[in-house]
Amino acid sequence: MPGMAGQRPGGKRQAKCGKRKGTVLFLLVPLLLLGVALGAGLVLDGMFPLPLSDRPLSTVVLDRNNIPLRAFADHRGVWRFPARPDEVSPLYLDALIAYEDQWFYSHPGINPFALVRAAFQNLGAGRVVSGGSTLTMQVARILDTMPKTDDRKAKPAGSGSLARKIRQMLRALQLEYHLTKDEILGLYLTHAPFGANIEGVRAAAYTWLGKDAMELTRAEAALLAVLPQAPSRFRPDRHPERATAARDKVLDRLGRFGIWTGEQIARAKEEPVIAFRFPSPMTAPLASRRLRSGYPHDSIISSTLDYELQAHVASLLNTYAASLPPKQSGAILVVDHTSMAVQAYVGSAGFNSRARQGHVDMVWALRSPGSALKPFIYGLALDQGLIHSHSLLLDVPRFGKTYDPGNFTGGFEGPVTAVRALQESLNLPAVQVLDAYGPVRFHDRLRHGGARLRFSGRPNLAMALGAVGTDLESLVGLYAAIARNGLAARPRLRPSEPLSERFLMSPGAAYITRNMLSRPLPGREGVARLSGGLAVAWKTGTSYGFRDAWALGIKGDFIVGVWIGRPDGSPSPGQYGAVTAVPLMAQVLEGLDYRDRATDDMPSSVTRETICWPSGLAASQMDRRTTGACVRRHHAWILDHQVPPTLNGESGLAAPLVRTVWVNRDGRRATPGCGGIRKIKISLWPWQAEPFIPAGWRRVNIMPKDSDNCPGLSPVAAPGIRIVSLADNTILSRQPGDTGGAALPLKALGGQGRRHWFLNRVPLGTLHGPEPLSMPMPGPGIYHLAVSDESGNADQISFRVISPAP
Repeated sequence: MPGMAGQRPGGKRQAKCGKRKGTVLFLLVPLLLLGVALGAGLVLDGMFPLPLSDRPLSTVVLDRNNIPLRAFADHRGVWRFPARPDEVSPLYLDALIAYEDQWFYSHPGINPFALVRAAFQNLGAGRVVSGGSTLTMQVARILDTMPKTDDRKAKPAGSGSLARKIRQMLRALQLEYHLTKDEILGLYLTHAPFGANIEGVRAAAYTWLGKDAMELTRAEAALLAVLPQAPSRFRPDRHPERATAARDKVLDRLGRFGIWTGEQIARAKEEPVIAFRFPSPMTAPLASRRLRSGYPHDSIISSTLDYELQAHVASLLNTYAASLPPKQSGAILVVDHTSMAVQAYVGSAGFNSRARQGHVDMVWALRSPGSALKPFIYGLALDQGLIHSHSLLLDVPRFGKTYDPGNFTGGFEGPVTAVRALQESLNLPAVQVLDAYGPVRFHDRLRHGGARLRFSGRPNLAMALGAVGTDLESLVGLYAAIARNGLAARPRLRPSEPLSERFLMSPGAAYITRNMLSRPLPGREGVARLSGGLAVAWKTGTSYGFRDAWALGIKGDFIVGVWIGRPDGSPSPGQYGAVTAVPLMAQVLEGLDYRDRATDDMPSSVTRETICWPSGLAASQMDRRTTGACVRRHHAWILDHQVPPTLNGESGLAAPLVRTVWVNRDGRRATPGCGGIRKIKISLWPWQAEPFIPAGWRRVNIMPKDSDNCPGLSPVAAPGIRIVSLADNTILSRQPGDTGGAALPLKALGGQGRRHWFLNRVPLGTLHGPEPLSMPMPGPGIYHLAVSDESGNADQISFRVISPAP
């Protein structure tokens, strides 16, 4: 054909190739544009990262059941607690997603249908009635908004503009690219505005409803779902009517969508909106402050505290403090020793009290423990084999010693059992045992047991009376060893903290010490067995100058520690452990739940044995032919079947008090070379006890006289001493009208060195030479007068004072 004459061969193939190239270009251009868009998106993503790290969170401390104990606002005063979807009520999630974004789990961050619908609604209304924003876009807006405390100022300039909307959409895509749906939802639950300085649903639930976000009703869930739309307008404490109308609007939508039934909707609408702002919780202010300081990067801090017990114990202390002198404070620590979980931590009497310095945490303050460390002196001495529960100890002056303290009462008890010395908190026996054990060793063992101790200089015997700094928490950790078979442990404030145990004493020593401490509390008949039928092992302490009063008790699974005093360390005359701290400890013990009882089985290393005084040995070991072998018997707790003898009061070490002497045919002391024909055994009392024991038990009366045929025998005692100013069993008459002007002379013959006089075991004075000593005529009654010299020789008499009939 003519039209075909000029056509080159292969033209059809070229046309087909052209069509294929056009098709490829048609496909490549969108892909290239998509690649450019993706590349631009990645560049923008790198240039404008998600602002997630610069939004600080508040801190809330929770009890063991997730009840808030105290909350701390961020540095701008905003309350904002982190929340995940699994930490809020499912009812709230139903209401939020149905009302705000029912396609949340389906769209990629932007819902085009919602945007188109919003555009038509706004055009039809002539104003903005819907933004078409998804929850992801709302999170984007929140993250790009400068934080303010007023929601009306929270919107950035131009937030309604198209540019702002596009920015939010891009941010929404960015969020969906980096985070999961639950993570995005968690950002909303954490940062959504709820009025005033409240952000996040958990802070809103605590503030407006007084409860955790997991415990919401349907009405409350609907209210919190709508509140972020207009936080100031719908504030339930200021505008309850508006809040009710907005809540009902959410409920109606949930009913239309069939998410909740009509009956559920109707019941929810009947629930009134609470027009009240609940204060920030302050149930455990000092414990929470300590936890926040220890875990500064945690916004939710779970604790071992029990909300109800914490509130109860704090109330007990605040009420009790009202009866104390001004400026007095207190602290209480309650620990479950099976896990060492702290269940109540009250660090002061009134956190907001300036007079009592309530901001000072006295659980952690270093103070003198007074006598509170004495149980560990006896427990460690038991382990060392120095004593048993009824060892003969000496509550007598420490003649010739550099450290010679007195007792709280001012007098002395003479020979006492270890259990009595511990229960009555006598000072001299504790010093005697500590002297035998070693103060440096004692200090090191307590430190190894986890105690926080502060000591000036080298540890010495004054530690027995509290000359060392420690704190209530350390004391409770040490007393745990008495309750936990010898294992001391640090109290735990967080469930995640590992149990830190340290060996302090053997299970047998802990068991005996616990039994030595178990007795009725003063002034409370039968209080040793309170509710639950469990005995109470307890000890008090009073520091020098009445600065600190302590009481620590073990009952069942619990250890209760109480401190009373002034935080500034000034004295509180008349305030001491037994009268000040023990009554409060008893109140706390009575309020504890003892359903889970600790086992109290006696270890196999502990046995009971009848022991004899003065030797301290088992009655079965004593030779009945020994003079004075068993003048007193006690049923004692014995550890490891070992019966240690009585401590020698002179050296502080155990030394036999049974002497073997030779006597002649007349029963006088003699050597075999001058007539001695047989040996006899004599059980002696420690010489320091001589002024406090009956005359028939004293050495001068039970040791045989020396034979005249044996000169140069080693003396068994120094020259005797005898009271000559009064005869034994004298009756004195106090004249009518005598106001104490008459004086009784005190005179003794014999003895060596200084003479120490005692009336009814209370020191009267010391003679350093031949000068006379006298005392005022006492009132009517029976009296015991004793004198002792530097070598332990003593004499004693009894006399009676009467008032003649008028």
